Amino acid sequence: MQVWKFGGTSVGKPERMHSIRELLNGDPNRKIVVLSALSGSTNALIAIGEAAKAYDDAKANSLTEDLKAHYMLFIKELYATTEGFEEGKNIVDTEFGFIKSLIGIKPFTIKQEKELVAEGEILSTKMFQAYLEEKGESSVLLPALDFMRIDADGEPELATIEDKLVTILNQYTDKQTIITQGFICRNPREEVDNLKRGGSDYTASLIGGAIRADEIQIWTDIDGMHNNDPRIVKRTFPIRELTFEEAAELAYFGAKILHPSTITPAKLRGVPVRLKNTMQPEAPGTLIANQTSDRDIKAIAAKDNITAIYIHSTRMLNAYGFLRRVFEIFEKYKTPVDMITTSEVSVSVTIDNSENLEQISAELREFADLEEHDRDQNIICIVGNFSADKEGIALKVLDAMKNIPIRMISYGASEHNLSLLIHSKYKAEALNVLNERLFYYEDAMKDIFTAP
Repeated sequence: MQVWKFGGTSVGKPERMHSIRELLNGDPNRKIVVLSALSGSTNALIAIGEAAKAYDDAKANSLTEDLKAHYMLFIKELYATTEGFEEGKNIVDTEFGFIKSLIGIKPFTIKQEKELVAEGEILSTKMFQAYLEEKGESSVLLPALDFMRIDADGEPELATIEDKLVTILNQYTDKQTIITQGFICRNPREEVDNLKRGGSDYTASLIGGAIRADEIQIWTDIDGMHNNDPRIVKRTFPIRELTFEEAAELAYFGAKILHPSTITPAKLRGVPVRLKNTMQPEAPGTLIANQTSDRDIKAIAAKDNITAIYIHSTRMLNAYGFLRRVFEIFEKYKTPVDMITTSEVSVSVTIDNSENLEQISAELREFADLEEHDRDQNIICIVGNFSADKEGIALKVLDAMKNIPIRMISYGASEHNLSLLIHSKYKAEALNVLNERLFYYEDAMKDIFTAP
């Protein structure tokens, strides 16, 4: 069995749902299909929730009617028969009736907000399942709320998910296609919750790991993961193979095609992940697995909105407990650290969430001196195979960056990551010069010296 996930743009138009059916029928494997909400729906539902929270029911109901009108136009083109359309209309009427009932609850709490946002995935999957039924396909809708669980810290309970999912799947061994929702789940209070933004990728990986799938396929509107940001750099290309570690580094440090958490369950169970393009299904995409190509440097990514914190203290010298005290403060405020560099009497760290920066700084100042924080920074991450016996990789990177000020360098903690901290105003320049130097320079030199 395989797990195929389709994102918002892949299901965002009726003709794209038609294309998904063709893709499913063109592959003989039995599948669990994970769907996101229609593109734009989640943002629209959040806006409805914000209006309801502000006691502006008139606005909330107006926004709801606008969104329902969009879905009514959608189902007119999705279904080919009167019976199919009537079933689609029944789905839309039922779910939007529930949305309106949520708006009327006062106070409008986080519980209602999460139930509201979940409607995007519930609508898309019910509509798609009804479409497959109209076409006579062997399929069933399996609600994610029946098996997807998170703990009190918002982390998926993989063992629970596996137990529940396997038990349910045993009831549908005769079905070729099993449809379920991405993103949504239940928390320890059995309330509707979610896996945060991008969580449909995470859902697919959790399911794939739980059932030990042959492969997880993430279908988007891009031909795999690119070696650089194509919005900023003109000459980019799809990466054909990545290891789990390389893909995780790229996702965490800014590659938008993949949710940073996706790789973990797949890696844990050894399930390959393939990134595919719904607009070009014949393209090979990117395969993420244990094996990879021989290319040393695979890709470059950039992480925005970074703040650097510089901590100095003579007490750090030969003090074995100093770093523990520092990181206990970040742990207390649940603020992850991206980069860290140290010297005899100082330590520098970066964070991408400055929500608790003031409190963190106040506690650090109780036993250390702080420089003024560097805000509006970028981490430029170069990813590849940087094992200890590789030569010249750092030299190539630093030579390319010779005209750009670098605030921090992190290299050696991982065999797959070299990270540089720079001001955001240099981001585009850095990505472009690194792209030319690391991926095209040597080829250009070969052409020069081998020319007749």
